[in-house]
Amino acid sequence: MTRRMKWGIAIAVLAAVAAGGLFAAKRKKEHAATEVRFEQVGRRDLVAAVTASGKIEPETKVDVSADVTGRILRIGVKEGDVVRKGQFLIQIDPAQFEGAVKRSEALLSSNQASLLQAQANRDQSARQLTRALELQKSSPNLISVEAVEQAQQAADVAKAVYQTSLAQVEQARAALKEAKDNLARTTLYAPISGRVTRLAVEEGEVAVPGTFSRETGLLLTVADMSTIIAKVQVDETDVVRLAVGDSVQVTIDAFPDTTFVGRVSKISNSAKLTSTSTQSGSSDKAVDFDVEVVLVAPPADIRPDLSCTARIVTDTRDEALSIPIIALTVREHEDLPIEDTNAKATPASQGARPTADTAGPGARKKKEREGVFVVRDGIATFRPVKVGVAGDEYFEVLDGLRGDETIVAGTYQAIRDLKDGAKVKEAKADAGKDGKGKPEEKRS
Repeated sequence: MTRRMKWGIAIAVLAAVAAGGLFAAKRKKEHAATEVRFEQVGRRDLVAAVTASGKIEPETKVDVSADVTGRILRIGVKEGDVVRKGQFLIQIDPAQFEGAVKRSEALLSSNQASLLQAQANRDQSARQLTRALELQKSSPNLISVEAVEQAQQAADVAKAVYQTSLAQVEQARAALKEAKDNLARTTLYAPISGRVTRLAVEEGEVAVPGTFSRETGLLLTVADMSTIIAKVQVDETDVVRLAVGDSVQVTIDAFPDTTFVGRVSKISNSAKLTSTSTQSGSSDKAVDFDVEVVLVAPPADIRPDLSCTARIVTDTRDEALSIPIIALTVREHEDLPIEDTNAKATPASQGARPTADTAGPGARKKKEREGVFVVRDGIATFRPVKVGVAGDEYFEVLDGLRGDETIVAGTYQAIRDLKDGAKVKEAKADAGKDGKGKPEEKRS
């Protein structure tokens, strides 16, 4: 036997031994029990809640804007000042508006004088027409028909001129009122009692009306800080669970050590669409609804626009049969038996392999169901369950489990990979500490 043949035999033997070892290891692994965390189905108090973020706002606030254009001569308040309703705030230069008032007054006086003249002409023409008609009636030969017609025409013209002068007087009065109103708009007063939470201008700047933009004409904001709300945005999938009056716990970033209590006071009926970017780079629209929460006892030094988070309690359960959220998973499971339709096989189906959809009477159709793995004698068996409200860490169980049963409660990876009928054993105390994770997504 040559040396080369000896080396070949040796390599073949080693390969066979290695293959046998791998096969044995694989069989051992297949029959080994999966380490999981056990938990007994028990009863707990559950609180279902919706969490949303937003900002602190006063329930009532008024933005004071300019209605006329003019330079700001004086500002009587500072940001943060407390003001009373009717208190002076800002003075806009009234010079051009005072001139407009004087011009309107002069025009009104001129039109009133013209009205008096037109009234006198109307009365004179009316008297002349009356005399002409009486003379024509008593002595027709003393006045011609043409003279009577001329008197009638003069009276009609005088009456029309009077009506025109009267309209001009009314127009001048309206112009004077408008000029006085514009002059009054140059002095701004507090519309409500509250605090000046924003002062957007300085003395010397030009105030302009916010015709196309609300921010353009904004001068300052006065807010009534006696009632404070947390205005949060709730996702469309959660807003249907809310109701006015729901209890709320509010945390404000500026007060990290304090939790404030509130009540839902308003739920918006229209959504706010916000553009969001996905991982693929495409743009999507997030649908959120504004929800207002009135704080029961807000701090005295609270300010608008502070970031906050609201935990809105939607439902509670006392001593409810419950399972960990992580334990709930989705698997294919046999459903109800398929009914015999007695339908004749089509040529396309003849000779096909029977499936859940084509099998005869008594067959069961499989579909994805929510459930948990129940452990008995070291074997994990998938069992569908019906769940109710979801707490922070546990689901309420409505049907499918008893209180004395043991289920697989972790880890997330172990539950995701676990097969129906697999062998399981309880993990060591220091293993699987990452068990509290998110449940698998529900598939429709």
